[in-house]
Amino acid sequence: MKQLKTLHHADVKGKRVLVRVDFNVPLDAKGKVVDATRLEAAVPTIQHLLDEGARVILKSHLGRPDPDKPDPKLKMDKVAKEFSKLLGKPVKKVDECVGAEVVKAAKALKNGEIMMLENTRFYHEEKKNDLKFAKQLAELGEVFVNDAFGTAHRAHASTHGVAQYLPSHAGFLLQREIEVLTPLLEGLESPLVLIVGGAKIDTKIGILKSFIEKADIFLVGGGLANTFLKASGYDIGDSLCQDDKLEVAQEIMLEADKYDEKFYLPSDVTVASEISDTAQTLVLPVEDVAGDMKILDIGARTLDRYIAAIEKAEIVVWNGPLGLYEKTPFARGTREIAKAVARTKATTILGGGDTIDAIKQFGHDFIDFDHVSTGGGAMLEFLEGKVLPGIEVVME
Repeated sequence: MKQLKTLHHADVKGKRVLVRVDFNVPLDAKGKVVDATRLEAAVPTIQHLLDEGARVILKSHLGRPDPDKPDPKLKMDKVAKEFSKLLGKPVKKVDECVGAEVVKAAKALKNGEIMMLENTRFYHEEKKNDLKFAKQLAELGEVFVNDAFGTAHRAHASTHGVAQYLPSHAGFLLQREIEVLTPLLEGLESPLVLIVGGAKIDTKIGILKSFIEKADIFLVGGGLANTFLKASGYDIGDSLCQDDKLEVAQEIMLEADKYDEKFYLPSDVTVASEISDTAQTLVLPVEDVAGDMKILDIGARTLDRYIAAIEKAEIVVWNGPLGLYEKTPFARGTREIAKAVARTKATTILGGGDTIDAIKQFGHDFIDFDHVSTGGGAMLEFLEGKVLPGIEVVME
């Protein structure tokens, strides 16, 4: 059986350690970091390396730049400054990822010093997992540490290719994610409640199918619930829906019925004819939706039913908001579900950028939950049972 190669087994003193972090953080119009969650999550690994006398070289992507015309707003300079504040020590920033000047800067580092490379996605070779580019990155270090769970499902040069050339280990963040999520692939205490929301069904098909035999109750909300409602024969008015996924939705519901699973869809919904912070809303039974009505949140009866299921759970896994929580008239469902998950005595595991954003918006701390995953897509693919490239390279 493969074992994870952790930092506990790495000799890093006096060595240049190339660390892939996930510093893809949200920025405001002026390029200032507005949510440092991912930076904070990386601190234990980086601090450990510095304490051990390593010479640390950080690399990450930021946003979705066009490599042909890199956006100056997506340079890593502001991120480096913010991370420097968190660490309480200087983080030198270089303007490239590879090349003679970068190699020179890396080799000039002293024990306990740290530098950050430019946005890895400023290079076409990154997403192509170009091995020549990966080898150039590897020349900067002597040891590779992957601590970017959020990108572990991507086989990119900075997450996968570089590991072909350097001894590779998992950082503490990556290790923690694997240790918490792995039991969900195996036999678990019952009842297990899976809360699935968000805008679209595409990214959730895999986890829904993989949990059909594991979950006792599915609580479905958000835009993806509309696709299931339409697949069940309901008129959903002018609501967001993926018509090309109606057949898939029907298959999932039929499969769930085979295992006597309780697949909960909204029985009542909050609707409006416009999306705004001042929209006039109605709460209606799903069978009364028609015309230009848009389903934008779950209703009161549905909320009570969902909360009752959460209160009986032993394990709750939540990925995706239950409605358009960013707008005040449609925030109640997600806000009240967040409260219920926070107060339950069940083991609670959350993931997905919108889920994290929602719990923060509603005033919750991460300590209110047992585990908040730093990866949205990575968490979903891991729970589907897929082998993630960024994890594969740090296994024995």
